[in-house]
Amino acid sequence: MAATQSTQGLNTVRDWVRWGASAFSRAGLYFGHGTDNALDEAYHLVLAALHLPFDLPAVYLEASICPEEAQAVSALLHKRIQTRLPAPYLLGRIDFCGMEFEIDQSVLIPRSPIGEMIAQDFQPWLTETPQSILDLCAGSGCIGIACAAQFPDSRVDLVEIDSKAAAVCERNIEKHGLEQRCCCVVSDLFAQLGGATYDLIVSNPPYVPQSVWAELPDEYQHEPRIALEAGADGMALVEQILHQAADYLKTDGLLVCEIGAFTQEFEQRFERFPATWPEFENGGGGVFVVGGEDLMRWREQR
Repeated sequence: MAATQSTQGLNTVRDWVRWGASAFSRAGLYFGHGTDNALDEAYHLVLAALHLPFDLPAVYLEASICPEEAQAVSALLHKRIQTRLPAPYLLGRIDFCGMEFEIDQSVLIPRSPIGEMIAQDFQPWLTETPQSILDLCAGSGCIGIACAAQFPDSRVDLVEIDSKAAAVCERNIEKHGLEQRCCCVVSDLFAQLGGATYDLIVSNPPYVPQSVWAELPDEYQHEPRIALEAGADGMALVEQILHQAADYLKTDGLLVCEIGAFTQEFEQRFERFPATWPEFENGGGGVFVVGGEDLMRWREQR
């Protein structure tokens, strides 16, 4: 087994990165939570174990590490292999939109392409700077908190149905000093929002079909099922959002919703829906945008 391969003779940072990448490949690990290959994953974990920055100058890869450091690196690499936990869960943190977020296994690991849209002020679809923002199915709160940082005059509500996930969201709000502008609400979608309306609603809801969820690699099975799986075709929560959001989105507002690789399921369920599908420079896709007026018109025609 890869976990029992000898680590004798590993002296430098580079040695441990190389060993980790080989061990990960032998173990058949799956990558998709911040990295997409064994080498990058090993590099990320080795430097984290050594408390070194990820933009470490290359010359330091040749530095020797002491026995205590080697023990810490070895333990982390072996834990990745033995548990199949994604690296961000092992570290308890991840970066999103240039901000660090605390995470644990009660929340989905942040990786949404919506981050690219946030960095671009949701242009060209959002014509005015939003004053009121809703992050629906917030999880760790990464999307809503990043929006609050991007739009410093905004008020942001973050809605999460799971109380444990909401607790993580609250801690991230405090971590970034946004308690005065961000509010985490434990709610089943819009149920606890009263009569609030928003300039911008952003959501990364569960959208994985049951059959697909059952076949996901072990790494994804460690994420909360409630944050991934959503009925036979994955569109159960999305349908609720589309039918309810018009009551909470201003006429000139914008709904942004991620559905990942399941655009075919979306189009089969919602024929003639007036969606626009942004293209992303940094990879990813499966995000649609729709204006408040178009959303209301679509609902009235159903």
